[in-house]
Amino acid sequence: MVTFDEFNLRREQLRLEVAQLCRTSGRNPGSVEILPVTKTHPPEAAFFAARCGLRAVGENRVQEAVDKRAAAPDATVQWELIGHLQSNKAKIAAATFDRIQSVDSEKLLNLLDRAAGELGKQLPVLLQINAGNDPAKFGADLSAADKLLDVALAKPHLRVDGLMTIAPLSDDPAVAERTFVTLRQLRDDLSARTKAPLATLSMGMSGDYATAIAAGSTLIRIGTRLYGERPPAA
Repeated sequence: MVTFDEFNLRREQLRLEVAQLCRTSGRNPGSVEILPVTKTHPPEAAFFAARCGLRAVGENRVQEAVDKRAAAPDATVQWELIGHLQSNKAKIAAATFDRIQSVDSEKLLNLLDRAAGELGKQLPVLLQINAGNDPAKFGADLSAADKLLDVALAKPHLRVDGLMTIAPLSDDPAVAERTFVTLRQLRDDLSARTKAPLATLSMGMSGDYATAIAAGSTLIRIGTRLYGERPPAA
């Protein structure tokens, strides 16, 4: 992992680039949040984000986040799950994370709502949609999005903040563009139908965030660009 000074420099460079991308797209320069992805990095990665005033960090694995939160209790950031959530880890995920971005089934909605209720909290979530129709990616099918949202909005212990997607791996940038535009259009349609704001569009990572911002992303998930190459997963 890079040093804090290097992280802070990279963060500032990225912030300026994101602001320019927003202006180019006719958007408010402050309308896109940077979510540092701390996957496989040590707990210090969360402190780096906190020292720079970033709101939250993203983790891919439940147990890794459990361990890091225990090792970094004074890191003043929120923790968001951006990786696939197995149903047998829903209860511990609800207790560990401040928001879960990867909710892609009614079963998970039921489990998370029950767990959040037992904890006496309202848990913010994003619905993960497979907007690129990629068999290698998790996420609900586009055809299931309407029903999934209706179920989510009816859950008393969940708060639906918006949608999330991951673009298919491709050398053709048009693939990512189609994926992101599809998710934005879906959000617009769902919001118009349900009157739910669905303000958060989590789409775009280190390799495709410029395309995502042009398509309307409000949150980009950035790991390598900020922290450097990841160490091998344990």
